[in-house]
Amino acid sequence: MSALDRKLLRDLMRLWPQALAIALVVASGVATLILGIGTRRSLDETRTAYYEQYEFADVFAELTRAPKPVARSLEEIAGVRSVELRIRRFALLDLEQREEPATGLAISLPEHRPAVLNRLYLRQGRLPDPSRAGEVTVNEPFAKANGLGIGSQFSAVLGGTKRTLTVVGVALSPEFVYALGPGDLMPDNRRFGVLWMSEKSLAGIFDLEGAFNAVELKLLPGTNEAEVIRQVDGILERYGGVGAYARVDQVSHAFLDGELKQLQAMSRVIPPIFLFVSAFLMNLTLSRLIALEREQIGLLKALGYSRLAVTGHYMRLVLLIAVFGIGLGSLAGNWLGRGLTRLYGDFFFFPFLVFSRDLDVYALAALVSCAAAFLGGAKALWEVLALAPAVAMQPPVPPRFRQTWIERLGLLRPFSQVTTIAVRHMLRWPLRALLTALGIALATGLVVVAFFTLDSVEMMIDITFFRTERQQATLNFAEEAPLRVLHDVEHMPGVLRAEPYRIVAVKLRNGHLERRLSIIGKPPERELSRVLDVELKPVDLPEHGLLVNQRLADVLELSRGDEVEVELLGKRRGIRRVVVDDVIESYFGLGAFMDIDALSRLVGEGPRVSGVHIAYDRRQQPALYRAVKNTPAIAAIELQRIALQRFRETMAENISIMRAVYITLSVIIAFGVVYNSTRIQLSERARELASLRVLGFTRGEVSRVLLTELAILTALAQPLGWLLGYVFGWALIRAFQSDLFTVPFVIEPATYGTSALVVLAAAAASALIVRQRVDRLDLIAVLKTRD
Repeated sequence: MSALDRKLLRDLMRLWPQALAIALVVASGVATLILGIGTRRSLDETRTAYYEQYEFADVFAELTRAPKPVARSLEEIAGVRSVELRIRRFALLDLEQREEPATGLAISLPEHRPAVLNRLYLRQGRLPDPSRAGEVTVNEPFAKANGLGIGSQFSAVLGGTKRTLTVVGVALSPEFVYALGPGDLMPDNRRFGVLWMSEKSLAGIFDLEGAFNAVELKLLPGTNEAEVIRQVDGILERYGGVGAYARVDQVSHAFLDGELKQLQAMSRVIPPIFLFVSAFLMNLTLSRLIALEREQIGLLKALGYSRLAVTGHYMRLVLLIAVFGIGLGSLAGNWLGRGLTRLYGDFFFFPFLVFSRDLDVYALAALVSCAAAFLGGAKALWEVLALAPAVAMQPPVPPRFRQTWIERLGLLRPFSQVTTIAVRHMLRWPLRALLTALGIALATGLVVVAFFTLDSVEMMIDITFFRTERQQATLNFAEEAPLRVLHDVEHMPGVLRAEPYRIVAVKLRNGHLERRLSIIGKPPERELSRVLDVELKPVDLPEHGLLVNQRLADVLELSRGDEVEVELLGKRRGIRRVVVDDVIESYFGLGAFMDIDALSRLVGEGPRVSGVHIAYDRRQQPALYRAVKNTPAIAAIELQRIALQRFRETMAENISIMRAVYITLSVIIAFGVVYNSTRIQLSERARELASLRVLGFTRGEVSRVLLTELAILTALAQPLGWLLGYVFGWALIRAFQSDLFTVPFVIEPATYGTSALVVLAAAAASALIVRQRVDRLDLIAVLKTRD
């Protein structure tokens, strides 16, 4: 081992607390980069493998009824590889273990052959036998949530008749990785299940022998998807087609894709913060080390060591710290990535998980971390390279002390000598003070990001569940019903108020921009399901115009007074022109609303309703549930109380995990910045502090010289940290926006206060450690001076 190598080991042993603090910051950056990119790749590769192995379709379409020979026309479309015909209908489920009704989606399986598209992954049992009525295979999340196994039975209202179904299999499907029931904001596996039944059974129940009401298509690579959708719509138009749509708009795929985009956003926003802080700390530590070792550097060069050899010695110090941090971060990132991927595996249901261990992710993390470390130490390394032996062996030129502008203005007179010393030191090295404050501010900004998500979610809950959708339950009908059905609902047990609504499938088009969605018609007098403007005030629905939510207005580039083209889908086709009367606030989906009578006139039909929102007496809830279960016209029931509970549970789980990660990372930054800055000051000012002790200052007063400066910088960093947190939060919210949901950007004042307290606590812990070193100063050793 060479002399320089032995010196390197001694330096590391002497500086190990500072080196460890830097390495932890580097490790945090590496871990977040691997966590974001690695988890995203794992989910993406799992999704790709699942889709490919089980032939997930590319195009989907639903219609009223079409004869099976229509499939030949669909198969003849250029670029179509496979076509699968289905029967799909919602059913109301009655489970013995649950008081409230559940909802099921019944889907047919082809007879005498395996499915071509959206094939099932059987977990248990088998597929239904066409010769045996009432057999069903259910999706695994629903089976687990309700304790269903092979041989379990439950009741379902299918085709207006209550039937007993027997579970013969438990399966997963690529079509339902994220199984969302009608009207649900989050998956509720207790109350929504997918039921696969034989085509023969469902065709007989719904009078669809020799016919279908849903179709799935698989395309050849390179096929023009939009052109295929256009031709599918043309073929199915006469059969009540409600518009074909691509995989990107399929609910399960869209939610999974949104989650992958969020991971991508996280990997772009968070790691650069740690890279910056690690570069700053590396510069701070290396610059001070070189300043302390000027004489040794000069002596090494005088003894014949080349400039490159001496510079390489300090480069190896930087490299060792960075490599240790990279190794630690790689292990932590791999562990966290596997854990997060498993967590997603519990939320998105895959039959298997593919853990991505691509070396390029680790190589990228190592490269950027080393680059940040060397950039941070570049100035100090250049000083080593340029330092001449004769100059290096001389004591450094002492700094020139004079009154600062603050002192000349007399602004420090009211303060103590200790405070004056601290302020002077900050003003004489402003860049170092600024970078220290910036590092602390970044930690505060991360804590703001950790806590503000809860503020945004609470805002969504308040507006969605307490200001907009205030009904206790929503009854969805299997088919559109005449308006007189409202009278029947009002007379159900415990119903206090009932408000009808109508849903019409359309395509809204503004020039070349278009979206497939549903217009919701609401009555003029509304107390349960309201519409709010962007100022969150209830608005009246116009007699003729259309209201659109902010997200839809942004996507279609619409504003108040614009005319939009409405293409009706389903039984009654046609194109209308409607004026956008106002832009309103709604956080879920692409929202478009009209007066229910105006919507009926737009369609060209008399008054019809798709369902009813109700408020009811909770004391009569069991009787109401029994009545709903025995009403064949009701296909599904949405319960706001359960939806809110499930939304809170899901968001709380996700937010608590991410909050813990962000807070841990911010504490590492705050501790690393404060500890290294204070230790550097201690080493620089040890003689000054020892002199103060000799002059009669107590240990507490001497410590306050360092800690006062730290306290001032930490306090000054908080407003900047709040601003950075606001910017980081805004960037994340922008990255999270999609057609599925819009997250409001809300940061409550208490969030800023909590963030400051977390960082102050980390800074205080770091300061206490340094305080102990101040108390143990060896006055004799420190006050020795070179001749």
